[in-house]
Parts: sequence; C-alpha cells; structure tokens
Amino acid sequence: MTTAQAPAQAPAVASVARIALVGDRSPHVKSHTRIPLLLDALAVREGLVLDAYWIPTADAGAQAAAGTLAGFDAVWVLPGSPYASEAGALAAIQVAREEGIPFLGTCGGFQHALLEYARHVCGLTEAAHAENDPGARDLLIAPLACSLVGHEGVVRAQPGSLAESVLGAERSMERYHCTYGPAARHLPELTAHGLRLSGHDEEGQVRMAELPGHPFFLATLFQPELAGDGSRPHPVVRALAAAAVAHAARRADGVLTRPAAGLAGSRAAG
Repeated sequence: MTTAQAPAQAPAVASVARIALVGDRSPHVKSHTRIPLLLDALAVREGLVLDAYWIPTADAGAQAAAGTLAGFDAVWVLPGSPYASEAGALAAIQVAREEGIPFLGTCGGFQHALLEYARHVCGLTEAAHAENDPGARDLLIAPLACSLVGHEGVVRAQPGSLAESVLGAERSMERYHCTYGPAARHLPELTAHGLRLSGHDEEGQVRMAELPGHPFFLATLFQPELAGDGSRPHPVVRALAAAAVAHAARRADGVLTRPAAGLAGSRAAG
C-alpha cells in the first residue's frame, strides 16, 4: 500500500508594499539617486518589494487632504530641504503619524517630523524651521554650531528603544549632510508629549527620534541612504521596508487599526 504525498507548497510570497517617497526629487541630491539602488537591493537581497511613488512636497498637502497618502503602506520624507512646500511635508508626516502608517524621516525629514510634532501635538504653533523662516522668533530647528555636511559621527541609541532594535547595536557610525538640527529649548516639551529622543551623538545632541505606540515611526538626522554604495541597505532602510510589507499584509487581511488617539506622485523610476 502506498501513501500519497501531499503536493509541495509554493513558497509564500510577501505582500508588495506601496511607499510614498515625499520630497522634491533632484539628480543633484545624492540620497535621491540612491533610491533606485536601494529598492532593487531590498527586493533582491531581502525579499522586501516596495512599489515606490515620488510625491513632490507641493503635491503632498493635496494628497494628504484627499486621503491618497493614507492608502500607502509607508511614508518616507527624504532629504533635500528647503522643500518647495513646508506645509506639504508636514501634512505627509501628520497623516503617517495619525493613521499608523510606517514612517521614516531622514535629515530634512527628521527636522520636519519634530516640527510637525511640536505644532500639532505640543501646541507650539509658532515653532519654526530656520531654513524656511530665518527671522522667526520661536526656532525649533536652528543652524548647527558646526555643519555636518560630509561628516561621519557616532550615534548612541537608548537601550530598549526602537532605534537600538533597528540599528542592532547601542553604538553606530553614521553619515550626515546637513546644517540644521533641533534647538534645545523645546526638547523637554516634545518628550513630555510622548516623543522619544532615542539617539544622540557623543556630545549628547539629538540625532534620532521615535514615537512609542506607533507601528513604526522613526526619524534620523543622519542619512542612512548614504551608507556604503547602496547595494546593502542600511538597517534603518531595511526596517522601514519590513514595516511597510507588514502593513501591506495587515491591510490585505483587513486587520489595520489606527494608533491610540494620543498619537494624535509619480512612480519611482529604476
């Protein structure tokens, strides 16, 4: 008597995640030119397939208002400030934060993530970015004492933070290309309202921020897209991609939920 064998099962196919790349795309911004390489590497090396769409900041506000951005599985606000539309960048961040959509902000995206939180969660409506409004009286994002353009430096992640989990270590060496960062004045108010400042340089300056209770909300002043030659995505980029794919799978299963109330384009070319 022979026993019939069950047919071999095909390997599971991960969900394809739709990611909004919010920024004013330019061939002169190195992090932008890295995106096609990173998307390819994520698919080939990690099995994380992202269907990416560039959304200029000038269009992001309208897409946020129309609900289009809420249909993505991740939002990445990229470097390249000053943005054509500060309001558009802030609107994209607000949608990701309020709707529980995986979010990454790098360099200018980090700066504007803090600005969005200050204005819409902390009630600091006059908080401003010096690059956009240098004469403002209440600067949350101010010129750095020392420019970080082309700089590499150590980042130390807080134990038990998302930052530490993503980086895989308490200490890492990261690359920068920026001249603005958070002023110290309002940082205690940001943390009092729930934002975690989870990464610092060796002088104690804030370099990473995250939002506990959100599925994935991480912002870095450094630019992980500049790591290496683009063939091996930085752990921060891999983590965003994994969160996006998980979000797409939950969407397909109909189990998406919004975060607690207190947490209150064109397709990318290869």
